[in-house]
Amino acid sequence: MSLLTPSATRYATMEYRRAAGSGLDLPAFSFGLWQKFGPDHPYQTQREILLRAFDLGITHFDNANRYGPPFRAAEKTFARVLKEDLSAHRDELILSTKAGNPIGPGPYARGGSRKALLTSLEHSLRDLGTDYVDIFYHHRHDPSTPLEETAGALATAVHSGKVRYVGISNYEPAYAHRIATLLRRAGVALLVHQPRYSVFDRTPERNGLLELSVRDGFGLVVYSPLAQGLLTKKYLAASIPDGARAANSAFLKPEQIDDTYRRRATALNRLAEGRGQSLAQLALQWVLRRPEVTSALIGASSAWQLEHNLRALDFPALTTDELALIDEHGVHGTGL
Repeated sequence: MSLLTPSATRYATMEYRRAAGSGLDLPAFSFGLWQKFGPDHPYQTQREILLRAFDLGITHFDNANRYGPPFRAAEKTFARVLKEDLSAHRDELILSTKAGNPIGPGPYARGGSRKALLTSLEHSLRDLGTDYVDIFYHHRHDPSTPLEETAGALATAVHSGKVRYVGISNYEPAYAHRIATLLRRAGVALLVHQPRYSVFDRTPERNGLLELSVRDGFGLVVYSPLAQGLLTKKYLAASIPDGARAANSAFLKPEQIDDTYRRRATALNRLAEGRGQSLAQLALQWVLRRPEVTSALIGASSAWQLEHNLRALDFPALTTDELALIDEHGVHGTGL
């Protein structure tokens, strides 16, 4: 066993933000294991990234029963790092996982029933090698299950001591408000909602979720702030680079990378370069400008990429003129 000796300065440079309505601080950047943390990628690279993230002040590591591939593989990857390197620092970590999206053919491997959620939680605790998770999310609203049952299952998870806080992901605002109300009645606060949000996906601005988060007192942990790589320089050239996500991903297709996207992304990149930063850093800084956003979820394929993205915190605030330019070229729906 090789336990980590973490950097003594790991909390000096990271910004921490209070999840609205709670006593919990989350790092401005959380690390997501959505992609590249299954057995099809080298374990030593995965380990290096996760340990570097902790050294740089990232305390929140976000998982789900679906993450891999195969399903649950990313939880097992993190479990190995936790056991071999981070076990002495478990109290410094915010570990989250999710259930609700399909992970198998059976009726209990999906949805928002007590059976599905609480069974998945038990499996996640086993696979993560921990006796509790800090945040347990319902991954997506299940219209076939009464919301009262879903809220009751999440409350049971907290009251059992196996979960510290609960969250939701991909919920429309009306259902987010309803489950927040139901949870409060059960004596459990909704800590966070995890929606997609980026320069090219303004949905939380358009559907009222930002305002709702303030009224109902939950934070936002936003995912895909780089729009699956569209808000980087990777796809600005006329051809898709070898090995790029768009060449082999279920979440980004070559046809999404058209001339309209390239024109808009090139203009945003020009703005970023004028500020002395990368397009990725600009995009990350843009989502974090909102006070409703508690944390932005990022992934990484290398420690260098992780460090580069975290330097988004080092740049001056975006000016009114710069924000207007981002609105001009960062059109909702681009590349989607």
